Amino acid sequence: MSVLEQGSVATSNDKARNLRLRRPTSAGRVLPQERHAFDDMRDWLPILSRLGIAAVEAETVALRAQTNRTQFLAELLAAELCEEDRLFEAVAQQFALAFSREIDPTRLILRDDDLALLLGRGKQMARLLPVLYVQPNGPPSQLVGAGLLDLRSLRRTLGEHPELTSRIVVVPPKALRAALKQRAAPGLADRACTHLVNTAPDCSARVVASAWQGCMIGAVIIALPIAGALWPMATLLAVHAFFSLFFLAGITLRMRAARHAATPYLKRLPPVAAKDLPTYSVMIALYREADVVPELVEALGRLVWPRAKLEIKLVCEADDDETLDALRAQPLRPWIEVIEVPSVGPRTKPKALSYALPLTSGDLVAVYDAEDKPHPLQLVEAWQTFQRLPAEVACLQAPLVITNFGEGAIPRLFGFEYAALFRGLLPWLAAKTLVLPLGGTSNHFRRDALDDVGGWDPFNVTEDADLGLRLTRFGYRCATITYPTFEEAPTTLKQWLPQRTRWFKGWLQTWLVHMRHPLRLWREIGTGSFLLVQILFAGMVISAIAHPLLLATLAGIVVELVGNAEMDARRSLLFAVDAINITCGYAAFLVLGAATLTKREREGRSLFKLVVATPVYWMMISLAAWRAAWHLYSKPFHWEKTPHRQSRSIWVRRLRS
Repeated sequence: MSVLEQGSVATSNDKARNLRLRRPTSAGRVLPQERHAFDDMRDWLPILSRLGIAAVEAETVALRAQTNRTQFLAELLAAELCEEDRLFEAVAQQFALAFSREIDPTRLILRDDDLALLLGRGKQMARLLPVLYVQPNGPPSQLVGAGLLDLRSLRRTLGEHPELTSRIVVVPPKALRAALKQRAAPGLADRACTHLVNTAPDCSARVVASAWQGCMIGAVIIALPIAGALWPMATLLAVHAFFSLFFLAGITLRMRAARHAATPYLKRLPPVAAKDLPTYSVMIALYREADVVPELVEALGRLVWPRAKLEIKLVCEADDDETLDALRAQPLRPWIEVIEVPSVGPRTKPKALSYALPLTSGDLVAVYDAEDKPHPLQLVEAWQTFQRLPAEVACLQAPLVITNFGEGAIPRLFGFEYAALFRGLLPWLAAKTLVLPLGGTSNHFRRDALDDVGGWDPFNVTEDADLGLRLTRFGYRCATITYPTFEEAPTTLKQWLPQRTRWFKGWLQTWLVHMRHPLRLWREIGTGSFLLVQILFAGMVISAIAHPLLLATLAGIVVELVGNAEMDARRSLLFAVDAINITCGYAAFLVLGAATLTKREREGRSLFKLVVATPVYWMMISLAAWRAAWHLYSKPFHWEKTPHRQSRSIWVRRLRS
């Protein structure tokens, strides 16, 4: 556990103590506006004494609440001095009220709007909302346990209206929240699947292609074979010219980013006052991830943030018994909540995140993957960056670092790609204030902006790239930070291929969605970002699809020459165009990646091995692109799961130590 207290950072890893906190008071004097924490402590002392909690421990909690500018009860629950059930049972005993550990969701009397307030961003004010409960044998009772309990108000109410003593029931907040979530589940599931469709239908991938896009695709599929049969050489030249545009654009983009790429480093973060920090919501979607649950919980426990201002949501499919059992086997801390998503609509990560978002209360929202090990100070850097940048910056992308690059060719090349993308291309695009195709993890959002653009698209299998483009369309922009998240790359083709197929399919989905009205998109995001959309979302997939065709053309011309065929001008042009595309494409890929490697990474990754393996890797990418095109037609919303394992990387062991 890590907490911020009295001007210092206390974590389970003392080596993370490079964040210093300013003391909120001088010479130990309690400021007038902060006396409420100690007032609340005095109200709670009789109850805490029932539980054997010493006054000195309560004073420590009050001081932490004063330092963090949080409520005493929030810090008391975060301190885990006693179980929540015992604490609220002691409250019931103190006031001679009934106590219940179990709540039947069907007996709650609540409006949908009140449910949203109790479960989400309004939960700080939830204590002002009456939660009525129909007792099996008696009149409705009011449940006490939603929000942060105000003992002084409760005592005053009972003193003025003693007849209410028989009508009030104290319940543990977790038990009440579980009942509220069960009651809200149908509405949350419907909202997760339909909110974006209803509010911005032109931004939803629920329809794969518009009518005119479908007609254009069909026309090309029909016309191309006919033209090839009637005018084979002219058609071949035209197709190669079309492909060459995307190859040239990709080469130019990589080389320009490589010119500005710099060796990554972690800057020292300035001191921060815990009282200034907002509530941070961290969301992780899990599906069939039982193997990595222990490591995930451990990694999240190293995050540096006041625990009373941190909420971690582990979002699982309701029928994923294996993962849920693994989570139940973990001693989850009070700030970690498991959210079960009903099996309604597409079974995708963005649907799960959309379901869970209304259950969060943070001003900032971070999204991680189940296999991630974020740097402990990443939340702090993200918050400080948001503070420094204008409000139009709605999202920050942290870099992803591959830790198992020494396990074979696939992890080595995968890590090389990640270095090029997260340390080279994305920072350069952010510096140019161009559209940013977000990575699927380590995204940090301003919550208001996330709500404004409709959240995630449940039907898009690369919700990250889509959201980055949609933010730009709504007038926001994205930037990057430097404190990384550590991941392991797939180690086999069987693991790698479904993941890359899903990425390519999602890029095609994103391109089709946002190109339904090309002129409107151009006006909304500007010329530079519009061209980037063509290069990054359509162009990368088209280039990958074209790659084996260009190689086949080169091979065919070489075979003809060996057979003493005459090398006419058209064949010479084809040979030159394809040779330049392939050679420069490989070179740009290698140059950008090499420009972003640290000295240690260069020592661990032989560039010669990367050069030799690049043609094979590009053929693998081509296979994934062809597979993605077929899947877009046959199963557009299917989420191909990437299996993960417990980390074996020495980098992760160093992070722990």
